[in-house]
Amino acid sequence: MPYYGSRRMTAQLRLDGYHINRKAVQRHMREMGITAIYPGPNLSRRAHQAAVYPYLLRPITPDHPNHVWAIDITYIRLTGSWMYLVAVIDWFSRYVLAWELSNSLEGSFCCTALERALQQGTPTIFNTDQGSQFTSQSFTTRLQAAGVQVSMDGKGRALDNVIIERFWRNLKYEDVYLKGYTTPCAARQGIGAYMQQYNEIRLHQALAYQTSGRVYRGEVQLSDGKTAECR
Repeated sequence: MPYYGSRRMTAQLRLDGYHINRKAVQRHMREMGITAIYPGPNLSRRAHQAAVYPYLLRPITPDHPNHVWAIDITYIRLTGSWMYLVAVIDWFSRYVLAWELSNSLEGSFCCTALERALQQGTPTIFNTDQGSQFTSQSFTTRLQAAGVQVSMDGKGRALDNVIIERFWRNLKYEDVYLKGYTTPCAARQGIGAYMQQYNEIRLHQALAYQTSGRVYRGEVQLSDGKTAECR
């Protein structure tokens, strides 16, 4: 149960017959490098008076590549520190168009990922949350200059960007939690290898067991009903 923190671990040990207090449990967990899996820092705080755009995806079901793109940030826990990972994903194909790692939440690494993604295509709609990195003028102006419609999640509504939230779950349970990266270099190399595998090797049930890369490039056509629904 990797999500047990020191409180629940103490309660469980007491049920198992061990006479131990929470401070002792905390000390032993530190000594063994055990940390509960739990939500990281709030990454979606928008800047004061930043522009917020309406959520455009509720009536839409993407039916082709480059119809809807989404971007989001998640945290990657290292030994004694954090890294922040941003990714741009095509909603229809689940294809990861670009990603970047940073040791801070300054918006420049998000703009870098955006530029790299736009080198591969241009979406009709680009969906973000209301984080300051995405509500900044430099980010939204770049999208508007490319003729892209900007869509933003409702405040506190993670499911508005459900495709990329599922991608984070896959990344962490299939790679990050298994590897236990200790340094930024190791995280960058390992996550880069996972991204390549996710795009070009991993079969996706939602894509009729095709790879994201083949669907994004139009090498295969999905049958009726095999589309990524917006919720």
